[in-house]
Amino acid sequence: MNRLVIENLNAGYGSVAVLHDVCMEVRESEFVALLGTNGNGKSTLLNTILGFVRPQGGRILLDWDGQTIDLARLQPHEIVNAGVALVPEGRRLVPNLTVEENLILAGSCPRAKDQISRNLDFCYTTFPLLKERRAQQASTMSGGQQQLLAIARALMTSPRIMLIDEPSVGLAPIVVGQVFEAVRELQTTQKLTILMAEQSFFQAVDLASRAYVLSHGHIIRAIDRAVEQIDPEDLRAAMMGLEHS
Repeated sequence: MNRLVIENLNAGYGSVAVLHDVCMEVRESEFVALLGTNGNGKSTLLNTILGFVRPQGGRILLDWDGQTIDLARLQPHEIVNAGVALVPEGRRLVPNLTVEENLILAGSCPRAKDQISRNLDFCYTTFPLLKERRAQQASTMSGGQQQLLAIARALMTSPRIMLIDEPSVGLAPIVVGQVFEAVRELQTTQKLTILMAEQSFFQAVDLASRAYVLSHGHIIRAIDRAVEQIDPEDLRAAMMGLEHS
């Protein structure tokens, strides 16, 4: 079974521990949500998977096509070449490049460089607005448009798994809905494997088939919507209670 497996992961910054014995998995074609309010380690977890934060213990395993790769031993560019892409919080586009230049730059990685034309066509078909604005400088786009570009940029790397970090940050509610719908469409039509960190409980739980709740660096709950009914408002109230305890 193709999957990303995280085993007893500990990580942080210097002497500051952020993640504590985190265990979770994301299976091929799943949409998994990582839920939690600000400051509980969601971004740290995604950045550790991508190699920007080095683990202090545990393993991050990519089991795919009969091979097992310990991502914790790799550098970020090697992890991208293994098939893991990150849509970072705040988008982090190259502001003075055009839409198309941002996409081609991302698609130039060794894993995807032979598929640039095909991936570019796919991104433009998936997000027609980006094709219309292909010559527009990224910095002049709206926040929602930039978020779509950031997602398309990750798609240019031909990912097996896409990590999406807080896509709702800084966006108006109606725009958040549009971005989430675009992500849902990708997952349902392309069977893309997605792990999305998000504090917007209502929409994230509605999108995902499974979810993990992260509090103070610990996984405190695993949710499978196939076997249990979730009231997002109750879940959020419980989370807020934990944050203030």
